[in-house]
Amino acid sequence: MLGIFIGLVLLMVLAYFGWSIIWIAPICAGIVAWSGGLDLLDAYTNTYMSGFVNFAKDWFPIFMLGAIFGKLMEFSGMAHSVALGIARVFGEKRAILGVIIASSVLAYGGVSVFVVVFAVYPLALNMFREANISRRLLPGTIVAGMMTFAMTAMPGTPQIQNLIPTAYFNTTPAAAPIIGLVASAVMAVGSILYLKHREKVLRAAGEVFIEPDTKHKQEERKNYPPILLSLLPLAVVVITLNLLKWNIVVALGAGILLILLISIKEFKGFTKAINGGAGDSVMAMINTSAAVGFGTVVRSVPGFEKLSEMILGIKANPLISEAIAVNVLAGATGSASGGLGITLEALGSHYYEIATTVGPSPEAFHRIASIASGGLDSLPHNGAILTILLVTGMTHKQSYKEMAVIAIVFPMLSLIPAIGLAILGIY
Repeated sequence: MLGIFIGLVLLMVLAYFGWSIIWIAPICAGIVAWSGGLDLLDAYTNTYMSGFVNFAKDWFPIFMLGAIFGKLMEFSGMAHSVALGIARVFGEKRAILGVIIASSVLAYGGVSVFVVVFAVYPLALNMFREANISRRLLPGTIVAGMMTFAMTAMPGTPQIQNLIPTAYFNTTPAAAPIIGLVASAVMAVGSILYLKHREKVLRAAGEVFIEPDTKHKQEERKNYPPILLSLLPLAVVVITLNLLKWNIVVALGAGILLILLISIKEFKGFTKAINGGAGDSVMAMINTSAAVGFGTVVRSVPGFEKLSEMILGIKANPLISEAIAVNVLAGATGSASGGLGITLEALGSHYYEIATTVGPSPEAFHRIASIASGGLDSLPHNGAILTILLVTGMTHKQSYKEMAVIAIVFPMLSLIPAIGLAILGIY
């Protein structure tokens, strides 16, 4: 087991310092394989690559179509239109609430978190300027909407963190709706109250809005689609996925087709937007597959049996051990989907057997795993955290405190009532 822990810690430390998981994952997997007595070449070319390729085979269509959907929402102006419409409704006095809702609507509609930040930031900046709120809180406010409840807890969300468990627990994206809604309420209410508190503290200390050194480049587009029209593709994905029970690939395809039809006058730019989305999906897919490949090697060494016994032998409900395992591995990889993929690839069959023989239900295991993936994944080396800070022009020192409370503390706290409800048989 020592080799497993060394490999995990090394993976986490190197990722924290910005080293790409694409090439450090196989190196760390090699340490695990060597310490476990496996042949290094076979462990890489066979075991590691089998996990890598199998995950890519199962999930690449969703990664690609999701990225294309988000890119087309951005290109067509629909993402901006949705965010702008919500911002107008809430106004400057409720700037924090408006930004959270705008971000969460886009995320729940299936738009990639990496696209959401670019769509919401210009509007959020204007709202914070009008409300005279410190820009220190801007990254945390965007995170509250797109990287918490809308990403993992809301029943039916098309985000990958809610889709991965379906393959391991034979569930649907709307699994355990009561647990999901309660956890969502904890995250949403906690984030809003915390951000309002921080706003008052900073205002009392004389820290208010200060213009960024380089102003965000304003959108050159003058006319955006009406908000109701812009909401249609988001609604189509969610409705077809959850109510009509369409496969996520078909649901995303329907959303993409609708965007193309609504924006047919701009067909000349379709190819560039689709190419851009497809290109973005490749890097996301490779990063996550690399993490899963590492997990496959971990699962193949003798020490993993002892590690599994330790995790599964935690003197508590198995949902707690699942939440701990997902959180730790999501933190190690700096990726919610990566940590979730590693854990379920290694232990998913164990938890499914427990769910179908002893209980709680597979739906409860699905929802707890999804929520847990959105906890420690948001350590400083997380890719989305780095992107948000870059776009907003803030640093870890300035804004990471609020981001960590919102993206780590509240999701982990939400697991308490979520697990409690599951134990009581309330899903």
